[in-house]
Amino acid sequence: MEIVTRADRPDLDGQAAEVFRERWPEFIFHDDVPKKYLARVEEFFSRYDIMVLDDDGAVVAGGWGVPVAWTGEVDDLPSGYDEAMVRAVEGHEAGTPATTLSFMAAAVSTKHDRRGLATTVLRALGDRARADGLTRVIAPLRPTWKHRYPLVAMADYAQWTRPADGLAVDPWIRTHQRMGARILGPAARSMVIEGTVAEWESWADMTFPVTGDYVVPDALNLVRIDRERDRGVYVEENLWVEHTA
Repeated sequence: MEIVTRADRPDLDGQAAEVFRERWPEFIFHDDVPKKYLARVEEFFSRYDIMVLDDDGAVVAGGWGVPVAWTGEVDDLPSGYDEAMVRAVEGHEAGTPATTLSFMAAAVSTKHDRRGLATTVLRALGDRARADGLTRVIAPLRPTWKHRYPLVAMADYAQWTRPADGLAVDPWIRTHQRMGARILGPAARSMVIEGTVAEWESWADMTFPVTGDYVVPDALNLVRIDRERDRGVYVEENLWVEHTA
């Protein structure tokens, strides 16, 4: 296995994109904040955008993060994924010193599940952050199984544990806990995705015949459809954790 940055190997961008596309629903790629900020993230923070290559040089996993200013207090956390990206970019441009790395995403090819590669990615990013003098590592998690329970608040879902070991029921939360992470609390407004009704019908592969709140496959929360205004709005709640080891 080899770890490289995407800046080092731009020829592998297509492979990396395929790995990430496998793991997220279509609507996730229509968040307006990344459209405005992602190019600057790639310019400013390429050190924290990595890929794991197998022995044949193929991309099997990847992940990225952004350095942010955070006091360590829960009240000072960004509202989630979107605000972490904004805080990182605008803080960098303003010359505000970063204190913390926020993991933003990690993905493993479906062909390489259950090999510990997500942990490999997260550890590599955390090691880079600490080598650069960042003293904290946090993440706005998108729990793997939360979409099965869209009516359950994230704060409640995060407390569901397995009797055998006391770790979270959710596999992605559990991965972070095994790395020493502790739960900080919900990221109440992590992503906001808006579109026309037709766009949402395309993204979700569903029909929305009347105004109302809908359960959408792979959405962690309900999607609000307003046919009169021709608008669909999805506010996703994630979960903040801090890595303490």
